[in-house]
Formats: sequence, structure tokens, C-alpha cells
Amino acid sequence: MQQGRARCQLAALLLGLMGLLTGGSEFQHHRYEDMVGALFAVHSECPYITRIYSIGRSVEGRHLYVLEFSDNPGIHEALEPEFKYVGNMHGNEVLGRELLIRFSQFLCEEYRAGNHRIMRLIHDTRIHILPSMNPDGYEVAARQGPEFNGYLVGRGNFREIDLNRNFPDLNALMYYYEKTKGRNHHLPLPDNWEQQVEPETLAIIKWMQNYNFVLSANLHGGAVVANYPFDKSRDPRFRGRTTYSATADDKIFRKLARTYSYAHGWMHKGWNCGDFFDEGITNGASWYSLSKGMQDFNYLYTNCFEITLELSCDKFPPAAALPREWLANREALVSYLEEVHHGIKGMVYDENNNPITNVEISVAGVNHDVTSGVDGDYFRLLLPGTYKVTASSSGYIPSTSTVTVGPAEATQVCFTLMDTLTTLKIKYFHQLHPLSL
Repeated sequence: MQQGRARCQLAALLLGLMGLLTGGSEFQHHRYEDMVGALFAVHSECPYITRIYSIGRSVEGRHLYVLEFSDNPGIHEALEPEFKYVGNMHGNEVLGRELLIRFSQFLCEEYRAGNHRIMRLIHDTRIHILPSMNPDGYEVAARQGPEFNGYLVGRGNFREIDLNRNFPDLNALMYYYEKTKGRNHHLPLPDNWEQQVEPETLAIIKWMQNYNFVLSANLHGGAVVANYPFDKSRDPRFRGRTTYSATADDKIFRKLARTYSYAHGWMHKGWNCGDFFDEGITNGASWYSLSKGMQDFNYLYTNCFEITLELSCDKFPPAAALPREWLANREALVSYLEEVHHGIKGMVYDENNNPITNVEISVAGVNHDVTSGVDGDYFRLLLPGTYKVTASSSGYIPSTSTVTVGPAEATQVCFTLMDTLTTLKIKYFHQLHPLSL
């Protein structure tokens, strides 16, 4: 009896110590109402740096709530990058959902405590956190519970559609364009695409259209590895097998995946639920090929670079495992977010100092362009090095700069584009009046 009492006391002591290490918050699985309550509680605690908004509804009508962190919530500030975390895309993969709820609480707590690292992140970044992309599927999985949850129960949405196989297939178009030297970014969507996707997928795509996201991660479960694009094999013969399918930004994606893996408690060690991945990272198609996935869609349709984080062998871990998982992922979530501030960024103006939107920013030797946003600002993730960067837009004379990127914060490079007609008028005037030169 005394030994049993001693074990109980030791367990209680360990749980209490774990509470101190994790900020004292109670770890639990959140059903939909609990999750919404937790998000609004964070907003109530940190009202001046947070905003809650809905990007749409699920099939069963549940709001897809996003919690935003910024020193000016609801406002895009020029040269301040937009970042997003998305969890619970597969309803029965729940760890990401709980980590993002806890991460939201952590950001609020640390900001209020005066943590300079977190304060700087919130002042310099607009952070969007969507804990659950698939609340309907989660409710199905949660009714089974951690002990009895099946590997596929609740994976899809209410209609049992896998949302990570539900985005328009832009890979096929991209692979065709690679052979024909066609467009390499912001590929067009197919006709009637809105009728071809689920409400949750539609909400995400509309979200992408409304915000100029620069970097993102999509949190999954069932493995422990950081997975980067492309997910879909280029060669149809390999669709059922593994083959490396690199993007034009393969080196950057590898670096982003390593950032999370090495900051994680054990992901970098490579053990993956019976498999092994060197450094805890993998190219998607090198693992297995999938079509119509979200991370490839981000890269091909928007300016956003996204990776997929597989965070646990157990898709629905018991609540008792959540404190350990939080400690393993806390630093990784912060470190990955900080990657949004690397590379180059800047403004694009016309000769009258007006910002220009949709200007293509191309980097010599990298066959993937990004575009300036509605405020004329652009963001381009790059590894340290020296690059030749060109800004171009229809009706303007292109402008090129050589820039050196360091390992620290993004280098600012601004462009002023001359209107083609104005340039021709100036050239014609000087031809008529050569002495004016």
C-alpha cells in the first residue's frame, strides 16, 4: 500500500513539475466548443495583439476560426510578412490542433511576460493560426476517443472526402509548362473549380486569395517527419512508387524542413514509426506520390512556401502525452515561424512613387517567381548568397539589381519601374533635342 501511495505521489509531483515547465496550462483534447472557447480566451487575455475571424464554414456549418497575432490586428503593414499555421486537416490527426491551441496561449503569455523574442515576432510578423481545418472530421474521431480511434475514422470531412486530395491539380499543368517553358508561378485554376472542391477547401483557397502569405506549415500526424514539395511525382509511371520530385526552390525547402526537424525534440534523429528519414525530412514524392495536395497548391498558386509536418506516430495521442509533445514542438514552432524573415523583401514603385501590385520578382537561376502584393511589397525566401533579381510588369521597363543575402534578417531591395510610354516619350524628346542632354 505504501509503495502504491509513493508511486501516486511521485506521479503527482512529475505532473506538477511538467505543469511548471509548460506554463501551468491544462492539457486536454478540445472538442469544437472547447476549442472556440480557448481561442476566445486567448483573445480576451491579449485583446490588443489578437483578432479572431472566420474564413468560412465546414459541411456541418462549423466556423473555421483563425486567431491572428499582430501589433496591428486586422491590418496588413507593408513589408511585414504574413505567416500561417494550419492544423487538423485530417480530422483524426489531432496533435497539431492541440499544439496550435497551446501555441496561441504561449504567444499571448510570453508577450505579456515581456519575452523579447516573442514580442519581436508579433511586432514584425502577421501570424495566422487555424487550429482546425476539419472540425467535422474531428468530432467523428473524438467520439471514438484516443483508446479506440481507428486509423481512418474521421480522417475526411463530413462527406468522408480527404481534404488533402481535394485541391485543384496544378502539378500536372506545372509539369507541362516545364517542358514548354510556360508560366512558373500563380498557375490558373480550372473552370468551375469552386464546384469541384469541398467547403473547407474552398474556404482555404479564398483565404489564400485574400492574404499574401509568405510561409506556412500544415500539421499532420501518423509519422514523425518534415515533408516538403513536390508531393506529386512528375512521371506518371512512378505515381504508385517513390521518386524525388524537386521544386525550383528545393534547397530552400530542405532548409525549412531541417529548421523544424532540428528544433524538434527528436524528429531530426530520423526514426519515423518504423521507417527512417535522414535528418527527419523527406521530399513528398520521394516518400509516396499524392495528387491535389495542399502544400503543392500553395507553391503553385500563391507566393506561399508550405511544408507538411508529421508530428506523431499516434494520430490521436492520449491527453497525458500532450505535455511531452508540446515540449518537443515548442521551440520548433517558433524557429520555423522565424524563417519568414529570411531572403529579400522590398517595395515596387512607379516613377510617381505609387506602389505597383502583381509585379513579378524573378531570381536568375531559380525558375519560380513571386509577385508583389496589393501594397506593392514583395517577399522572396532565399538562402544566403548573391543573386541577380529582376522586377517586371506589363507596361513597365524591367529593373534588375544584384543583391547579397546574409544569414540574418531579409535584405531590403526596392525597385522603381518606369512606365514604357513615359520612357519612349523621354527618349523621343532627347532625340529631337540632343543638346538637352
